[in-house]
Amino acid sequence: MKRILRFIGRVFAAAAALLLIAALAITWRGYALYREALDETPIEQTVEGLRKSEGYVPIGELPQTYLKGVVAIEDHQFYDHGGIDLIAICRAAWHDLTTLSFEQGGSTITQQVAKNMFLSQEKDLSRKVAEVFLAFDLESLYEKDEILELYVNTSYFGDGLTGIGAATQGLLHKKPLEMTPCECALMAGLPNAPTVLSSDPELAWDRARLVAAQMEKYGLAASADEICP
Repeated sequence: MKRILRFIGRVFAAAAALLLIAALAITWRGYALYREALDETPIEQTVEGLRKSEGYVPIGELPQTYLKGVVAIEDHQFYDHGGIDLIAICRAAWHDLTTLSFEQGGSTITQQVAKNMFLSQEKDLSRKVAEVFLAFDLESLYEKDEILELYVNTSYFGDGLTGIGAATQGLLHKKPLEMTPCECALMAGLPNAPTVLSSDPELAWDRARLVAAQMEKYGLAASADEICP
């Protein structure tokens, strides 16, 4: 019996050592990706270039309902965390491990800005580590509203449309400030699965109603029905 217990202990120790080595390798590779991204173009330079690009929409020209919808559906603790949400990351990691998938990433809005602006969309653990390093940098350089502004201007909405300005013109044929509350919820929900939702109106409006429900849940709207009946 003692031999069996010793053997099991050695197996667990070996497995733990392998996991530690793998984690260190992933972290090192992630840090290398992070440095590569910054060496190519510093954060401030990239942000300044984006702000000067055609179609960029300052946060003051966006409806509050839309901005609240984005926060409610994407990252309801956005204004409270420092760039990452450890609980969301652990929850997503557990889901991905139990389903053997990369369906969830637990990314905050800040992490998504890092991915949109500096990294590929590839689902990879090393890229996730680089995303975290970049998120901390973004949080140290910019205010929360500035990061939210960057997010909505770098999000993909489907139909080849990136950024809320291009998306409202291309999909709604109006400027962002002209959106109705329900259209605000619609646009807040599209980046979750832009290719699918932009081509399926029924699914897109179902997603809009979910955004409205999340706004009510987190106290960002008095009633979901007021946003999207």
